[in-house]
Amino acid sequence: MKNNYKSYYLTAIIVLLGFLRLSAQAIVINAPEPVDNPNLGGDSPWPYICAGSSGFNEYFVNITWAGTANAGNQFILELSDANGSFSSPTELATISDKNTINDFDVSFSVPDDTRGLGYKMRVRSTDPVKLGTESPAYNMYYMDITNNLNISELGDGVPPGSVCATGPITLQVDNIPNPETYQYIWFRSGTLLNGETGHTLNVTQSGMYNAYIDYGPNCTGSGNTDSNIVDVTIGGTGTGIAINPPSQTILCPTDSEILSIDQTDPSWSYQWYKNDVAIAGAIGTTFTVDGGVVGFEGDYAVEISATGICTERSAPITMSNPGSFTVTRDNPANIVVLPSQPQTLSVSTDASSPTYKWYKNGAEIAGETSNTLSVTEVGSYYAQITETGGSCGSSSKNSETTVVVTPASFEVILDYADNYTSCVSTSTVLQVESINAVASDGTKTDVTTNLINSFAYQWQKDGADIAGQTGNSISLASNMENGNYRLNANIDSYNATSNVMSVQLLTGDTVTINSTGTVYCSSSDMVTLSSSLDLSTETYEWQLDGNTISSSDMDLNVSATGTYRLVLNRDGCQLISNEIVISPLDENLITLEPSGNLVIPEGTTRTISALGGTAYRWMDANNIEISSSDSASITEPGTYTLIASIDNCDIVKQFEVSILDTFKVPNVITVNGDGINDQWIIPNSYSNRTDINVIIYNGQGEEVLNEFEYKNNWPQTSTAFTKQNMVFYYKIRNAKEVLKQGTITVIR
Repeated sequence: MKNNYKSYYLTAIIVLLGFLRLSAQAIVINAPEPVDNPNLGGDSPWPYICAGSSGFNEYFVNITWAGTANAGNQFILELSDANGSFSSPTELATISDKNTINDFDVSFSVPDDTRGLGYKMRVRSTDPVKLGTESPAYNMYYMDITNNLNISELGDGVPPGSVCATGPITLQVDNIPNPETYQYIWFRSGTLLNGETGHTLNVTQSGMYNAYIDYGPNCTGSGNTDSNIVDVTIGGTGTGIAINPPSQTILCPTDSEILSIDQTDPSWSYQWYKNDVAIAGAIGTTFTVDGGVVGFEGDYAVEISATGICTERSAPITMSNPGSFTVTRDNPANIVVLPSQPQTLSVSTDASSPTYKWYKNGAEIAGETSNTLSVTEVGSYYAQITETGGSCGSSSKNSETTVVVTPASFEVILDYADNYTSCVSTSTVLQVESINAVASDGTKTDVTTNLINSFAYQWQKDGADIAGQTGNSISLASNMENGNYRLNANIDSYNATSNVMSVQLLTGDTVTINSTGTVYCSSSDMVTLSSSLDLSTETYEWQLDGNTISSSDMDLNVSATGTYRLVLNRDGCQLISNEIVISPLDENLITLEPSGNLVIPEGTTRTISALGGTAYRWMDANNIEISSSDSASITEPGTYTLIASIDNCDIVKQFEVSILDTFKVPNVITVNGDGINDQWIIPNSYSNRTDINVIIYNGQGEEVLNEFEYKNNWPQTSTAFTKQNMVFYYKIRNAKEVLKQGTITVIR
């Protein structure tokens, strides 16, 4: 019955479209509907998709459409994103051989990155271009991971049975590639942790934790991704252990120091660590650090463990030798000095009682014993820092060397200070990016920080000085300033000329285009684009989807859908207008209020309105025009048609109107001559109708009435009834079927 109804509906639409001589743009494509997979047992359409399990990924939808498709047309089955948006749809199937078949099934597979609750499907055609109705949202998941997860604290793939910690820990999924690309469901002791969807979980409460990959409400259970369970105890027994303060932390080669834990317990186990690495065999309550052992320096800690308590590690103690201090050079490795520009070198150290000596070219500079040094001569400089080390004497370290030079010349390099793009930016700033001191051998030293404010500058455009522009930057804000720029820089007896920077700014003018319409459905349309500017003196081109289509039409007649813009040539740059999108005809642009089929009480009038069109024609069931406005008054049942125009394009919509009976066919009449209920009165939907046959039989099955256009006039006054409460039988039928039947009891 369903297929017969669908076939009848499609046939009616096709006949109507042919009768009205509509163009192919009036094609109607319904939303695709899930159907069963003929390659599997059963006959149930899929309600959601859980693909990927055991490699399965084959599904079917039913596609129905009406209208006329051209020979080269293709139907494209498309999938939205997980939020139902078709801004970048995925093509699931292309059908080229169904342009004369209005009802067919097609198979598809979902992409392997499909994961979400809001996927929709639709079908579009290519010739004519038409978007079909979108389907409802479906849950769709491709389950590329279908094995058990492993969660751990260390991320090492080893599933811990339990974890005991004095503070928060982090559990993480660690046995699948790119775990951060999935969403997860986490549980604590069987309770869902709302909002926790990442592959890591910060655990602050005790409990039994496990996780699943979130494949949605219908697919998660079949994904088989449930993890191991980790029993976590947070805030377990913690004793607050520490290492007793040692008598010394700086050890000479002849020194040693015994480190000891501040509390002990016979049930505890001990392990000493150096730099977070367990020391083999160091499992007592004390550990001896020997200053004579090469590499003894480091951070030492002790860890305790036992049944019933959380494993706990002490804060570290740092042990070092007298030479463990550090020295840092605070100035650049290369410095340029000029006759009028002495430079200062400096060093810093974390030595507790340092002394300083400065050296030039390997020779000590007498009297320089602070951490800074003023230099005016070329050479290689460093500082020597000495720390007194107690019983083992002192230790010295040298800083890194600073090379001080005088330049043979300077190099000034310009650059754009902002994100300048030629013929796009409307303003820019040029600035000194760097200054290099160039030695006689060509070696370059960056001296920008030290000398940028010491030079005298003069900006030039196209080889001529620019009055008043004597800073290390210049701002340009007009296409009238386009040209080639360079900078002359002077310091002492040095003169430098920068690189040349080309500036091509876009004019600040704007150009706007307008359109007489935004919908295109056929070559007979007349959609025209025009400009806000007089193009007679301009060099320009009209573009469609970025491609030139005309360089001579001042007003452009549109001949295809797409994105249009106008591009002018201004001072060697492109001045680009706003964009206007001309869309193909979409039946969803026209809406009816109320929508769907109508049921109206007999003898009443119902008004239906249309929105979205520029002109309308309403046709009744006999194809007679009943209105040309945006609304129509409906009084009779039947199939009504709206032909709505958008500019030169037509969209056809149909709806059914049926009559709600206000009274039923009576089964009792009283022929007592009082003028009330003396005759058998039936609803107007059956009486006075040339296509409705009314037949009445007596108790012996003999016809007493058989007529079309029944006038509600039985029985006649001359009709005789021989006894009380006589029973008659009636049928009300049309050419195809019996519409009503029953009994009539006549009381006299």
